[in-house]
Amino acid sequence: MSLPSLDQPFVKGSVGTRVGKVPRVSSTLVWADRLGSMKARWGVGRMKYTVEPGVYALGSPDEHAPVLVTANYKMSFDRLREALPGRDAWIMVLDTNGINVWCAAGKGTFGTDEVVRRIESGGLTQIVVHRELILPQLSGPGVAAHLVKKLSGFKVIYGPIKATDLPRFLDAGQKATPEMRKKTFTIRERTVLVPVELVGTLKWSLLILPCLFFAGGFGGEGGFWAGAMSYGLFAAVAFLSAVAAGAVLTPILLPWLPGRAFSLKGLTMGLITAMIIAVCYPGNLNNWAGRIEMIAWFFLIPAVAAYLAMNFTGASTYTSLSGVKKEMKWAVPLEIVAGVAGLLLWVGSLFVV
Repeated sequence: MSLPSLDQPFVKGSVGTRVGKVPRVSSTLVWADRLGSMKARWGVGRMKYTVEPGVYALGSPDEHAPVLVTANYKMSFDRLREALPGRDAWIMVLDTNGINVWCAAGKGTFGTDEVVRRIESGGLTQIVVHRELILPQLSGPGVAAHLVKKLSGFKVIYGPIKATDLPRFLDAGQKATPEMRKKTFTIRERTVLVPVELVGTLKWSLLILPCLFFAGGFGGEGGFWAGAMSYGLFAAVAFLSAVAAGAVLTPILLPWLPGRAFSLKGLTMGLITAMIIAVCYPGNLNNWAGRIEMIAWFFLIPAVAAYLAMNFTGASTYTSLSGVKKEMKWAVPLEIVAGVAGLLLWVGSLFVV
């Protein structure tokens, strides 16, 4: 028998059961919970933002209270309990290695074996008298309901996609409306996914930006620092614009960009960005060095934007693994060719008088 620790900061006491003291949690999130979510959104401590697996008590549940299943990614856990103010329920947390429900189901950590294992290790058969589990709909790809029933005796009921629909789902006798089964992907839902992707991109960008700045010092006839402040600074700005085009603007504007492939959407946003850069810096076109430099960025910005846009496939609602692999086979080689061509042109422009 294994019960979660009572020493976790979000635990508010305990509920006595036949298997021991089960940690009690509240549906009210405190500042520390919200701060943790904000940090995780920006990639700070993201993979360590977890709760201990096991059974928790929300409010004051009895042996007839429903059992809701979630992942041990704390944001998933918090969204579930926050959606049930004034409700009494048991929350069974699976060990998904700190991964959210949907991704964990795809990776197999939110799966049949883990559900059965957690029922046994948490003593759930002694905590409740019924034999029903309510799982998030998005966990479906990882869980075989008939095997859970066969191996544990518990019936799997798939709840709504959104935790906020759970009160209506429970009040309707555990029946979901068609709207509860539909996964939306609104501009707000896309935007909240941008920070973690952006932070990951900026980590390696911090290595590239100084290289571009100092390499620019070899351009022009005014000396190293004059070249760095001219060629190098412009290169840094252009590269950051490529990052913004691929990692920020493409996800936000996703439905309105042409094509189905994410790389094509990123390419389009990259070309638009390159044109804006050219318009904003018309002085670069006054000589051959500037013209070659601008042509270089018409290769580099779309290539970088297209590559970064492809990173968003894992966070979207309508891509498939086979489709992503197929796209990568033709898109990545083209991005590499365009990137190398652009880099060679940019380096060459530094030495054109």
